[in-house]
Amino acid sequence: MPRPQKCRRVCQLPRCAGFTPAGQAGTAERVILTVDEYEVIRLVDLEGLTQEACAAQMEIARTTVTGIYDSARRKLAQALVHGKSLVIQGGNYRLCEGGQGRGCCQKRGCRRKFQTTEEN
Repeated sequence: MPRPQKCRRVCQLPRCAGFTPAGQAGTAERVILTVDEYEVIRLVDLEGLTQEACAAQMEIARTTVTGIYDSARRKLAQALVHGKSLVIQGGNYRLCEGGQGRGCCQKRGCRRKFQTTEEN
C-alpha cells in the first residue's frame, strides 16, 4: 500500500487560471497543470530557487520536487508544441498559512512576502 501523498505548500494561487493559443478559444484540447506543478515552475524557473530550496519551501522531499517539475515541463511542452489550452487547477496543496503572525511564511520566493513588502 503506497504512502499517502503529502500536501504541498503553495504561497498563492496563480493570477491566471489558464492560457489558450491565439485563435483557438474554446476549440483547443486542454492540458491540466496542477497548482503544485505551477508552484514548482514558479519557484525553480522564475524565482531561481534550487530544487532543494523549492522542496524546503513547499515542505516536501527534493525527489518529489524533481518528479513534479518533470511532469510540469512535459505538460507545458505539450501545450506549446501541440497548441493545446493550458488550465491550472487541482492538485494536492495547501495555501501558505502566514507564519508567525506576519501574514507570510517568510520563506525566500514566497509571493505573499513580496506583496506584503510592496504594500507597505
